[in-house]
Amino acid sequence: MIHMTETLAVHTIEGFLTPDETSHVIKVLDEHLDATGWCPARPSDGMTPPGEVQDILNHAVERALPAIRRVFPSAAGVTPWDYHDLKPGDEITPHLHGVDDPYERPQRVARVAFHLQEAERGGEFFIDTSSSEALWTDRTAEPGSGFLPGTRFAREISHHAPPEALAALRHVPRTRWTSAPPAGTAVVYGAQLVHGVQPVIEGRLRKLITNLLDASPHQEWN
Repeated sequence: MIHMTETLAVHTIEGFLTPDETSHVIKVLDEHLDATGWCPARPSDGMTPPGEVQDILNHAVERALPAIRRVFPSAAGVTPWDYHDLKPGDEITPHLHGVDDPYERPQRVARVAFHLQEAERGGEFFIDTSSSEALWTDRTAEPGSGFLPGTRFAREISHHAPPEALAALRHVPRTRWTSAPPAGTAVVYGAQLVHGVQPVIEGRLRKLITNLLDASPHQEWN
């Protein structure tokens, strides 16, 4: 059962990928990009990497699960990873995924982000914290959901939210926390946290993202 604090926590996994694993992932991705010519229409668009990359990343998650579970004890599996490729001028504006259906299984607990390549300037990942009531709905978890009864749920303000919702989020008083993790480090952040990527000023930002679930996505539920 997921506790509310898990959806608001932040954790780092140093050594998530080894230098050799990172180099191999870059090689496979570069070959795939050359073959497909994929180019994102907007910075928030992602691409599903080839199976070989998925296997490396999923093995890294399994290896890191004991450390991940110290902060996210409900963690059990992940969804397929997405690849993002940002160039100068690109950014991912503040947004909040929230919880769509607390009775859905498996349930997203957090997100895992791994920077394959850092931009030379800019492109920092950030989390915005706030005590504002404006980020929260009146919904609370009830018995039978995947969450501890009484857990509150934040509003969903995604990339595709109406302009007025995104504008309202920009006006919420917030405190920004930016990260510059060491090479090979993954950042795990709760599903109910406002987050984004600051504008890339110079260079290229390449990152991989997945959802951390409270069960395997292939597990069957009665």
